[in-house]
Amino acid sequence: MDNLNIMIVGVGGQGTLLASRLLGKVAQKQGYDVKVSEIHGMSQRGGSVVTYVKMGDKVYSPIIEKGEADFILAFEKLEALRWIDYLKKDGTLVLNDQEIDPMPVITGSAKYPEGITEKLEAAGVRIRSVNALATAMECGNIKAVNMVLIGLLAGTSSIGKEIWLESLKEVVPQKLLDVNIRAFNAGYMVR
Repeated sequence: MDNLNIMIVGVGGQGTLLASRLLGKVAQKQGYDVKVSEIHGMSQRGGSVVTYVKMGDKVYSPIIEKGEADFILAFEKLEALRWIDYLKKDGTLVLNDQEIDPMPVITGSAKYPEGITEKLEAAGVRIRSVNALATAMECGNIKAVNMVLIGLLAGTSSIGKEIWLESLKEVVPQKLLDVNIRAFNAGYMVR
């Protein structure tokens, strides 16, 4: 397998790190070499969080450079726009259609940018968009946004659904398993 490069971008508290652990587990179960690297901004205060996940026959570095990501899982629209240059021209953006105000917007020193969806579409990449927050709420927990997006990604992959679910069961705490499986399945069904 050629290396598969996935970036996960969002803000602190959205479950990006759990999503990266799940991707790493899926890669291991497939027998791939996998490297995961996490970059935290002010993640505990709603700041930007970026995770690189690289998998393949042999991976030497976890870092993904501009234009190298096969997929970007964007947990928030502004974060998608901030990192879109890292996506390959034939890459896919898996997008949570949600806006979370960054600190400058909260304090009133800036406005949330308008036209983000149009700017993302103008980048010429494939976009798989879902209202993951609403879907997670329907599944029973707003914190399951990450599993909705992982499910959407899994639905585009050649890796069998059972591998994804096995891996999910190994990384998600037992008490949260049912809601996360529902969220994964809801994302998996989005076409």
